[in-house]
Amino acid sequence: MNILREAARHGDVYVGVLSDEAMVGFNRFPTISLEQRMEIVRETGLVKEVMVQQEVMYDRVIPEVRPDYVVHGDNWAQGPESAIRDNVIKNLKEYGGELLEVPYTYNDRVKRIDDQMKEKLAMPEFRRRRLRQLIAMRPIVKTLEVHSGLTGLIAEKTVVESNGKLDQFDAMWISSLCDSTAKGKPDIELVDMSSRIRTIDDVMDVTTKPIILDGDTGGLVEHFVYNVRTLERMGVSAVIIEDKTGLKKNSLFGTEVEQTQDSIENFCAKISAGKKALRTDDFMIIARIESLILERGMEDALKRADAYVQAGADGIMIHSRQKSPDEILKFCHLFREKDKKTPIVVVPTSFNSITEEELAAAGVNIVIYANQLTRSAFPAMQGTAVEILKNHRALEADSRLMPFKDIIRLIDEI
Repeated sequence: MNILREAARHGDVYVGVLSDEAMVGFNRFPTISLEQRMEIVRETGLVKEVMVQQEVMYDRVIPEVRPDYVVHGDNWAQGPESAIRDNVIKNLKEYGGELLEVPYTYNDRVKRIDDQMKEKLAMPEFRRRRLRQLIAMRPIVKTLEVHSGLTGLIAEKTVVESNGKLDQFDAMWISSLCDSTAKGKPDIELVDMSSRIRTIDDVMDVTTKPIILDGDTGGLVEHFVYNVRTLERMGVSAVIIEDKTGLKKNSLFGTEVEQTQDSIENFCAKISAGKKALRTDDFMIIARIESLILERGMEDALKRADAYVQAGADGIMIHSRQKSPDEILKFCHLFREKDKKTPIVVVPTSFNSITEEELAAAGVNIVIYANQLTRSAFPAMQGTAVEILKNHRALEADSRLMPFKDIIRLIDEI
């Protein structure tokens, strides 16, 4: 309202309301529809026209409207959003327009409204359905591994400017490997679901983005049904289960260790049982196919994908430990020839040279960066421990440490 009142002092006011797609690219997920957001602005009585702004940057809208002034809050002067400010200034210079910045409003009422919006985004019924919404909106849903409340905040709040665009992660992946590693336990389904749920609670308590859970093999059908109901009630968006049986071994070992793939019939029965247990249409059960990992061949992978979709799977995750993405791309091509709709999930840990744009072009809907935070944290912490032991003090390690005040800024005060 402060911005609108200031703008109205200078002439007719045109307001750009970001589309849903533009919002989720760098900001929070919209809590109400685009039309509702536009109507709220119209009802102020201060606006001549409300426009849909399809892009965060102003390269199209400023040349179209050619405003004498662009009026904006001054909260974009620092951080990644300063790239938007620079873009506005550049476009205004083309014809002599002027930027007016209004001091951002900080008071208890504004903070209360902001907190209420965040609370709504964090509620189970809103968070749970958001993954399906993102799949429909985004070229590819970018998902980052988290294993604690702090890593959840990193996934929640990291925004970068690159090539004239702002970008952020869309969702979070809670991996059994990283969850087990954080607890100092082997990744053999030793950490039970009760402990996994505590990790989910820690992440959910401080974030709003959708969560995809690594469900390992899903366990016994009877246990899987119970766990699906629990996860759905909590607000988790999806669980991914792999078609293996017996003592779990990490897939990246491939045929180096003994691993047994489940029969198509048994795994389909598990998927069907999980789907029947659900109370909403929001929660997704995604089937992870290990055929390429276990060198069973492309034909087996495609056969299983078709069967799992028929059994009710809401998505297919195809996994590979090859350094080249060729077999993943081949699977996507062959799968998409028959099935244009079912979401495809990939985890480019081994074949990490491929870009999100290339994956999206191949028909991939979700990319999961499944263990990078854990793998980057371990050498950093180990290196710090070595420096302290070598020098018998902390001074030499200090240059590699982030100031604690920068960490604290991630954590919201109540």
